[in-house]
Amino acid sequence: MAPSLATAALFLAALLVVSSSPAAAARSSSKHAIPTASSSDGKPAAAATTHDIPAVFAFGDSTLDPGNNNRLLTLVRADHAPYGRAFPAGVAPSGRFSDGKLITDYIVAALGIKDLLPAYHDHGLTHANATTGVSFASGGSGLDDLTAHGALVSTFESQISDFQQLLSRIGEPQASDIAGKSLFILSAGTNDVTMNYYMMPFRALNYPTIDGYHDYLINKFQSYIQSLYKLGARRFIVAGMPPVGCLPVMKSLRGMQPPLSSGHGCVELQNQETQRYNAKLQKALAQLEANSTGATVSYVDNYTPLLDMVTQPDKYGFTQTGLGCCGTGMMEMGALCTSLLPQCKSPAEYMFFDSVHPTQATYKAMADQIIKAHISQFTNN
Repeated sequence: MAPSLATAALFLAALLVVSSSPAAAARSSSKHAIPTASSSDGKPAAAATTHDIPAVFAFGDSTLDPGNNNRLLTLVRADHAPYGRAFPAGVAPSGRFSDGKLITDYIVAALGIKDLLPAYHDHGLTHANATTGVSFASGGSGLDDLTAHGALVSTFESQISDFQQLLSRIGEPQASDIAGKSLFILSAGTNDVTMNYYMMPFRALNYPTIDGYHDYLINKFQSYIQSLYKLGARRFIVAGMPPVGCLPVMKSLRGMQPPLSSGHGCVELQNQETQRYNAKLQKALAQLEANSTGATVSYVDNYTPLLDMVTQPDKYGFTQTGLGCCGTGMMEMGALCTSLLPQCKSPAEYMFFDSVHPTQATYKAMADQIIKAHISQFTNN
């Protein structure tokens, strides 16, 4: 086994064993205040000033998780330094897998709903704040239950159950009105292919080809959207996968990082496979929209803009797109990314904060494009 692959295997073993120990849960009962926005991270792109969107609800993985995993016995947590370093001094890391804000934070701010989208399981969440939107997303989760069970985090189905619980607490007729007018943002699938097929190919036993596994994931995605539709949701933004082969951790596992190589380029086969998945997902979502009366299902292309950042970093002010800001930038993420490791001086110049997750600067650039291209169709000008 190559050294890099051995490291990945050790991480996965730790994920399954150590995260269930009492030590791993030492901070699970601690309270995390919802951070306030930093004045130095720039304003979000402006959305239509007139709209009837009362709330934003997010479901999926770590790209949308602002701290739901803080209560769980898992290593897939970001409620510790250096995560959250872009927020004002004295604000405890919220659990966002980045140095600062996530895409959904910029979206709710652009809509004028609130500054940040909080975690549903945040200890300080009020009923009033919950009715204007929360994130149910769980870092390490996916469309395949095997992914979430292996990481000891919330499945996509359990996230939907949490939303149903929230609707019950809100009560009728307000619950139906909120569900019908709110924006639902979904992002998942990357953990499924990276963890269950590329790193530890458990699912290859059931699906000999990656395309077969893609079909399974897309069918699951459709069923989750249909479940939300039955609960009253009508406005959906669904993200495709990023260029998986450009993630620092995936490049590391293929020996594409210094000193073994220059660190440039991506794992092309994985990117090609991701493009095939995205094409099928986009087609499936269009069909789902056609079959769902009153629903709007908008596909968001994450692949193209993120690949553009890799190939044209100067355009975004990046000096590093192949390594994360934390530690070596090759393997560190979650519990393995700590303040005891060396950190880059300027995360704003990095595309990735750890070996998997983007920086606030990357999320800001992505959010600006999403707000401009997609949010307008849900607003009343």
